[in-house]
Amino acid sequence: MPLDRPLSQRFYARDSRRVAADLIGCRIVHRLDGGERLVVRITEVEAYLGDGSDPASHAHSGQTDRNRTMFGPAGRLYAYRSYGIHTCVNVVCQRAGRAAAVLLRAAEPLEGHQRMRGLRGLGIDARPTLITVGPGRLAQALGLRLEDDGRSLLRCPLTLHPPDARKPRIGIAQGPRVGITKAAELPYRFFESEGPWVSAFRPGGRKRRAS
Repeated sequence: MPLDRPLSQRFYARDSRRVAADLIGCRIVHRLDGGERLVVRITEVEAYLGDGSDPASHAHSGQTDRNRTMFGPAGRLYAYRSYGIHTCVNVVCQRAGRAAAVLLRAAEPLEGHQRMRGLRGLGIDARPTLITVGPGRLAQALGLRLEDDGRSLLRCPLTLHPPDARKPRIGIAQGPRVGITKAAELPYRFFESEGPWVSAFRPGGRKRRAS
């Protein structure tokens, strides 16, 4: 599978909402210790701000040991434990000294399907969407753990790459975030408007024209 050069730090050093929209269609590559590549195409994300306007953001109340990575530099992985069970992963979008991140919610597997199924503990008959639809599932399928917090996204073994220019862009929708209780109504969730590789919750989404 041909891949362009990894996204640069400049890509991430912007408003997390702009980064979130531009991440749809991008590809994540995780090269495992044995050399095998796991590749997915991002289909759903959520932006979180650190400017004091977003109470759902981990950075809303300032820096702690848990959220330190959100405060930069941009272009790193922010990993945290959700409900004490699942690891969730974000890309850090620190800009002008303000912490921000984009949660990776769902993706389409492109390479390494069987390894991802194994990492998820899924049988051969399990629905494909169970592999990478949902933030906890996605992190587990890519072999990413809490210990990966702070890892660079700018170089191997973990990189993000632009969308495949040979394929048509799918429309992008924008709507409220899911799975949270604070500021859930803010339209900071971006996702593909068509296809199965997105969380079931879609009400309230408004479509954006694909660029």
